[in-house]
Amino acid sequence: MQEFFNDYVQSLETYIMFRIKETVARITPELTAKGRAPIALSMGAPTSAPPKLVIESLKNALDEKGIHTYSSPKGEAYFREAVAKRMKERFGVELNPAEEIFSLIGSKEGLANFIRILINPTTVKEDKDIILVPDPGYASYGEMVKVSGGFAYPVPLTRENNFMPDMEEVFERFVKEGYNPKKIKALLINYPNNPLGATATREYLEKVVAFCKKHHILLMSDAAYTDMYFKEELKPLSILQIEGAKDIAVEFFSFSKPYAMTGWRLGWICGNKDAVKIFGKLKSTLDSGIFKALQKAGAEILNSREGDEYIKEANLRFKKNQEIFVKGLKEELGWGDFNIPDATFYLWLPIPPRYKSSVEFTDDLMHKSGVVAVPGDAFGEHGKGFFRVSIVCGEDELKEVIRRMKEDGFIFK
Repeated sequence: MQEFFNDYVQSLETYIMFRIKETVARITPELTAKGRAPIALSMGAPTSAPPKLVIESLKNALDEKGIHTYSSPKGEAYFREAVAKRMKERFGVELNPAEEIFSLIGSKEGLANFIRILINPTTVKEDKDIILVPDPGYASYGEMVKVSGGFAYPVPLTRENNFMPDMEEVFERFVKEGYNPKKIKALLINYPNNPLGATATREYLEKVVAFCKKHHILLMSDAAYTDMYFKEELKPLSILQIEGAKDIAVEFFSFSKPYAMTGWRLGWICGNKDAVKIFGKLKSTLDSGIFKALQKAGAEILNSREGDEYIKEANLRFKKNQEIFVKGLKEELGWGDFNIPDATFYLWLPIPPRYKSSVEFTDDLMHKSGVVAVPGDAFGEHGKGFFRVSIVCGEDELKEVIRRMKEDGFIFK
């Protein structure tokens, strides 16, 4: 059957989280039998229930007349107006709901489909359109570009550049390596970052906007984690807060992380009206819009007191989890020098020096201790030698992870 399917799809890797999940399911009986039932620090998804308000709103919406009919791919007017209000109140960004906002079946779907409208697919390497993507970065970015027939060029995010690379230096290296700068269609940024938890300053975002304008490159901002932060003075920005960004940028938002609505698949794209309009042409041929009841509930939670309180309380829990886990790593296990992020529920950690690779370490950790983490290699070339943990589980489970690691000899040496 393989001959029926295109080269792009056949070259794809199964998403790393699904591969890990399959392995965990297979070895769970063995781990449980030896007192090491799996504790998942792998999936970047909140484990708590969504806000009660959004659940009740969904239930109430189900009885409304016309709620079960087709909706607009663009998003119902009440949904887009709620998004515009949220963007104004949270970021001070003015958006026209009719032209600069479009609904998404989650930001992952939006990013993938937006990349499709940028790239002219070809299997000829020299002719491929190029998207600049963060490395380390969300594991699906590169595959999204690949399946669209393009080439993902890595932009290194390292401790040395404070996870905010000089884009002019990246551009110079790109040219020296023999790539055609005219083939660059877009730069994709992600702050706060998955897997690093790194944030960006206003000054850096201004430089990124200026870089994209100078080189006539579209700017894509994946803003899925902007509401997950621990210090009010370091509250993450929308790229659209930067002067002139709307001329060149679009931004992707999701309900998944701030409201623990991962299964609802709800989000939006906003920004440059021409880009949003062209994106809408593709979307109108692919789907018939998000279930109206989901949009009703999403619109209500966005600008509610309950929604804001939920985010604050969740962030306090994640910060407490971070403190517990960092203390255990440092005091019990000897992990010394690593970045402690001011946002997200991720920690990006070096593997012990006795291991040859990230995969070797995370496999050993999973099979010996039942602790499930993600090897840094999954996030790009610059992820080698690191691993990511997602500290979304309960405090007792995090303490149990530290206890098991210490008992099983996972000391940093």
